[in-house]
Amino acid sequence: MSNDRRRFLQASLLGTAAIAAGGVPRVLAEDEKPIKGSDALKILVLGGTGFIGPHMVREALRRGHVVSLFNRGKTNNTLFPDLELLVGDRDNGLHALKGGKWDAVVDNSGYVPRHVADSARLLSSAVAHYLFISSISAYASFAKPNHEDSPLATMPDETVEEVTGETYGPMKALCEQRAMAEVGQDRLTILRPTYVCGPGDHTDRFSYWPVRTMTGGEMLWPGTPDDKIQIIDVRDLANFVVDSLEQHITGTYNTVTPAGSCSMGGLLADSMAVTATEVTPTWISAGFIEERQLGENRSLPIWAPPTGEYAGVSLVNGDRATAKGLRNRPIRETARDLISWWKTLPEERTQNIRAGLSPEREAEALALWHEQS
Repeated sequence: MSNDRRRFLQASLLGTAAIAAGGVPRVLAEDEKPIKGSDALKILVLGGTGFIGPHMVREALRRGHVVSLFNRGKTNNTLFPDLELLVGDRDNGLHALKGGKWDAVVDNSGYVPRHVADSARLLSSAVAHYLFISSISAYASFAKPNHEDSPLATMPDETVEEVTGETYGPMKALCEQRAMAEVGQDRLTILRPTYVCGPGDHTDRFSYWPVRTMTGGEMLWPGTPDDKIQIIDVRDLANFVVDSLEQHITGTYNTVTPAGSCSMGGLLADSMAVTATEVTPTWISAGFIEERQLGENRSLPIWAPPTGEYAGVSLVNGDRATAKGLRNRPIRETARDLISWWKTLPEERTQNIRAGLSPEREAEALALWHEQS
């Protein structure tokens, strides 16, 4: 895969490094009860106050577990005032973890291999289970659908620690390897999510589609209605994380919606339904999108061309996680809850969406498309 292509994909998935929180935790089923007393796990979360972390913390607390947080105490530090906070830094600042004992650790802030190696080494004798959040970006190629045993990305200089669109995937792969070397496969869980979406998402990659739909009118949509997409609702990811800790599920798992189950046409229908807004969709060819540089970063997020180097990026095999209990809610539910959350945000935030086409760029692209058609 070319460096430009890899930068394109890694930059799009890099947005899962999180800063915002929000959303509603899963409601207990009628026959489901919180864990009590001696069955409760002591869980350490490395991070816990970004986007995905708070959902995991809330789900663990909802089930009756005891959660401690390790972070710098600078981001959303008022979210969990009642929880133990161990203040430190993953870059040579792990002193607060020394001497502690936990049943499990959730590492959702590991991007630099050295940092993961240091924390895994220190915690190897302090925890029974280490769960690392990786990414499908760790795969070497996306020309074909990947499964958990597909080749992983590499980088010429493994000492590089700058996280960029080009290094993000290879560094995640190295993080996995460092954790494995320190903890061993019998105590390690690796989860590789695709685009993580839902309430609290600061990247706006998924949000762009239902939010733009609210405006109505003619709307540019890429490719065809049949083009496949793949996401994971942040709450479904959080549920599977806690399931994995409770059931001691180890191994490597792609956490994605079932391959082929979601499409751009379905996202359009869901977006119109949850916003009660009709739009006039204009489907623009992949060739035009590439020619006009309207792809992910410039910016038609979530979608990728169904042929060529990205033919398999939205068809990642998630059967292994499904067999272990991962359940994906309908995309319509994700879109509905996303819009409900979006409407609670201040105007200065909602007027500056962080992904997608600006109204001016969308209008220009539509005019050019109609002109050449």
